[in-house]
Amino acid sequence: MAENRGNLTSYRPDIKVMDCTLRDGGLVNNFEFTDEFVKDLYEANVAAGVDYMEFGYKADKDIFDEKEFGKWKFCKEEDIRAIVGENDTPLKISVMADVGRTNMKRDIPPKSESVVDMVRVATYINTIPAAIEMANYCSDMGYEVTVNIMAISTAGENELDLALELLASQSKAQYIYLVDSYGSLYPEQIRRLADKYIKIAEKYGKSVGIHAHNNQQLAFANTIEACSIGVSLLDATVSGMGRGAGNCYSELLLGFLRNPKFNIVPVLKFIEKHMVPLKASGVVWGCDVQYMLTGQTNQHPRTAIAFTKAERTDYAKYYTEITGDE
Repeated sequence: MAENRGNLTSYRPDIKVMDCTLRDGGLVNNFEFTDEFVKDLYEANVAAGVDYMEFGYKADKDIFDEKEFGKWKFCKEEDIRAIVGENDTPLKISVMADVGRTNMKRDIPPKSESVVDMVRVATYINTIPAAIEMANYCSDMGYEVTVNIMAISTAGENELDLALELLASQSKAQYIYLVDSYGSLYPEQIRRLADKYIKIAEKYGKSVGIHAHNNQQLAFANTIEACSIGVSLLDATVSGMGRGAGNCYSELLLGFLRNPKFNIVPVLKFIEKHMVPLKASGVVWGCDVQYMLTGQTNQHPRTAIAFTKAERTDYAKYYTEITGDE
């Protein structure tokens, strides 16, 4: 079984934190964040010692109508620079590129022309060859690269082994991400999967990241479980803001990590100023019974999102709808 690297009270210099509030949180409000919100979040992350901040997606404008989304669905260079200038801080800037939904040759310029530091390639297990092509293109353009395999809780063991071996051996990505898209995995499963990812990644000189969802209130537990055995890039969002049940809370993670460079106070101030009013305005995310049920049944939360939008509370009926149990 996997051995712990350090313990829960030790300091590990390899650990880095990625703030995904704009990207995963943008799925909740169509990326309609004010510039003040984004600027304050950026400054809070810098002051808190966060290592990376994900600004949103590099979505293909031929597929997604710009008029229907806020600017962080597309992360144009000039929009990012309007917030960060030349970003003369230790914080690195990241964007996400979805396989099949990004025009990489048109919309991802060479690193020398961009203030972005990292491109995160999001893929499903059946599009790994395209993910490798995209990862290698972005690496050749000068970026740090991660590949995030989504929905692995639905993948077969052999399928996942093959995908990881292929990614680790053929892509130029520095990180491979363990993603619990449905919030269905438990710490014991995370530990086993993280061990598998680390063994394959390290064979090829790569590291592992984790992106957890909070359907069963386990995003934080799963993140620190993965961290305890050597996963080193940890995703979190302020107040857990993210699609459906949301993600690992930044304030929980920063309060837990023993690295003296992290400072929770700027994040708490940001919550006071922005997240409390955002919730009060009617923007909805976070664990609720319907998300718990899709997590327990290992399903995509789309039906739970529809249930939430319809302001339904007939949880037992919903459970029979998604399971087919009468």
